[in-house]
Amino acid sequence: MTSPRSGRPSLGKGSLGRSNSYLDDHLEYKTHQVPSTVDHQSGPSTSIDGVLDLPTRIPRNTLSSTSLSSRKSISAISPAPRVLKDSESIHTISHTNCVPAQGDAARLVATIYYNSASPNHAHPHADQSPAVRPQDLLPPPEIVAGSAPTTSIEDYPLEPPAPEPEPLDHLYGAFVSQMCLTHFLATLDSLLIHNIPEQRRLTSSHRCLAPDSSKPRIMEVTFSPPPNPEYLPSDLLSKHESIYKFEREWNCEVIIQPSNIYRRYKRLCVFDMDSTLIQQEVIDEIAAFVGVQQEVSAITTRAMNGELDFAASLRARVALLKGVPSDVFEQLKPKITITPGARQLCKGLKRLGCTLAVCSGGFQPLADWLAGELGLDHAFANHLVSDPKTQTLTGELDSRFPIVDGEHKKNLLLSMAKEKGFKMEQTMAVGDGANDIPMLKAAGLGVAWRAKSKVQMEAPARINFATGLDDILYLLGLNGQEVAELLRD
Repeated sequence: MTSPRSGRPSLGKGSLGRSNSYLDDHLEYKTHQVPSTVDHQSGPSTSIDGVLDLPTRIPRNTLSSTSLSSRKSISAISPAPRVLKDSESIHTISHTNCVPAQGDAARLVATIYYNSASPNHAHPHADQSPAVRPQDLLPPPEIVAGSAPTTSIEDYPLEPPAPEPEPLDHLYGAFVSQMCLTHFLATLDSLLIHNIPEQRRLTSSHRCLAPDSSKPRIMEVTFSPPPNPEYLPSDLLSKHESIYKFEREWNCEVIIQPSNIYRRYKRLCVFDMDSTLIQQEVIDEIAAFVGVQQEVSAITTRAMNGELDFAASLRARVALLKGVPSDVFEQLKPKITITPGARQLCKGLKRLGCTLAVCSGGFQPLADWLAGELGLDHAFANHLVSDPKTQTLTGELDSRFPIVDGEHKKNLLLSMAKEKGFKMEQTMAVGDGANDIPMLKAAGLGVAWRAKSKVQMEAPARINFATGLDDILYLLGLNGQEVAELLRD
């Protein structure tokens, strides 16, 4: 006879990789009990409204098939295996999360990235901390990148931001721990309060994608139903304050997508170039040749933050490049650093059958070179005019070609998808600057890659905690083993 459970669960045993996990063995979340008409047992229903105290825990292997079919576990662990008589074979059947019934609510997929590069250590050892004196002032509040249009406290238009929540990953593990998963499910469940009663039962399953099932850095959680769209549309779910608070507490970030075939099978991917596929802003590098880097960089920063019209700022910056040798791009190529993981990402996408393009607010010679380096199918960028007599740049843009600004990037994405017969749900865009926002919003999946704050606020998805660009492959539903196999020569 087991004792009744308390209302507050404790992390007793198990791990995400075991067959009997903490979620499955220690928690049975329910809103009510539905009596079974077949075996007069109670079929538990799942919700994270609370924990129902039971005087006796009924062994799972004694539940009837009707009870098992009514049971919807919040974890990914399937019901206890059925052992076939006169055989050593074991076969497990659980259709709760693999075969949706007709009329079931839409499903969403949340990909959780843990910030393994900077794990939280809220209470460092005293010997490793700077000496603190009574007269020392408290540190000024900081604005987290992506939470506001600016990270400057002086320019913050509202009251100072609230203190950061207490980090929890240093207590429960520097990875997506089982307590982290439990908290995430509780957060999702709390957002179903405005759903109709028939759609307040949260069901979910999870997969550990990388690096392993015991200490996953990336986890995928499939769940349904979504919150009532009149209260919280699915495309805004990842921006809800509850999700943001969860991310800050657990040192991770969450990307939410519809769970459908188009998520797994992208056919067109469009990249920005500067600070995305490569780590430099090319126009700033060119400006260094004539000693105007400081002036150009200031304009570039404001343009990428969305403070200036891109086309006007581009003309102003290009005018400062007058007199730069025409072969400057050849001299720059050895200095260009391709973003870690970019080669692997492009290689993997090509093997999956994707068409790849770079649409850059930079310049065509380097876009063409980068396309050759990464195996891209198309390259679109701005064209500079050079004087054939002096072999120098004139400081003008070639009027025969359109300026590749935000609107043109979006139009290129739309036209390529239409030309190749792809649905927009099959497209993906990756960028970091304000001029990338239109194409990020138009694509089936728009990813702000370590982007400016304004871009992170407006883009459908953001990634800051990845180890490299190739981590984007996990958004397609691939796990670490599949990614390794995809990239193997």
